[in-house]
Amino acid sequence: MPSLSSLPGPIGVFDSGYGGLTILRKIREALPQYDYIYLGDNARAPYGTRSFEIVYEFTRQAVIKLFEMGCQLVILACNTASAKALRSIQQRDLPGWDASRRVLGVIRPTVESIGGVTRSRHVGVLATAGTIQSESYPMEIRKQFPDIKVYGQACPLWVPLVENGEAEGDGADYFVRKYIGKLLQQDARIDTVILGCTHYPLLLPKIRLYMPAGITVVSQGELVADSLKDYLARHPEMDARCTRGGECVYFTTEAEEKFSESASVFLNEEVTVRRVVLD
Repeated sequence: MPSLSSLPGPIGVFDSGYGGLTILRKIREALPQYDYIYLGDNARAPYGTRSFEIVYEFTRQAVIKLFEMGCQLVILACNTASAKALRSIQQRDLPGWDASRRVLGVIRPTVESIGGVTRSRHVGVLATAGTIQSESYPMEIRKQFPDIKVYGQACPLWVPLVENGEAEGDGADYFVRKYIGKLLQQDARIDTVILGCTHYPLLLPKIRLYMPAGITVVSQGELVADSLKDYLARHPEMDARCTRGGECVYFTTEAEEKFSESASVFLNEEVTVRRVVLD
């Protein structure tokens, strides 16, 4: 690990692909005054089907890169990275790199909201295969709300639908209906469903169309943004290490043109991006 600057810097936001842009958008709406760096490891996406070891290694490389770029605080805007790498980075790596820096994920802020939402105490999670297999949501929910029962359903085709611009197409209906049906077959008492992947907000119109009445759908963006806002208010020492210029710059491990084209789907705006190599 190279020597790191102690000067204030932007807030880093990392995702394996494009879904984290939905988190970034909500964070910037809630906290527009801060500077941000978004880093997408698009060349190696998706992370959802990769092993714990590989996700940890890739995420670790990205966090180091963002630290080198001056970030004192990094948000893992990726459920798979949060599930498979966050704890190891927090406990194993940060103390040796710089104990004053912070890396936060998206799972805990999502889980913290659930206790006040579900009435039946039966909750479903729709996510990638990697996030479901990690059991991060059930474990985190059990820690905070031992009385809540959790059921997971992997949705392997939802991310490709979004990234290929088919979120609003007729072909998406079949797969949205299919995975919602598989989840609800596990327990008819589910009254709250967490969207445990940052791509899924782009499927929200169809998800709401096929989700039975009376079931609350929980999307992550606003929850993570509110949690970050609260975190900075409770940690003025970290807040002082985040620069305020209202700027956001984008980096990708893929070709710049490809990122710009796909990012516009998530942000509804044109972005300028630069390519970086993670190693």
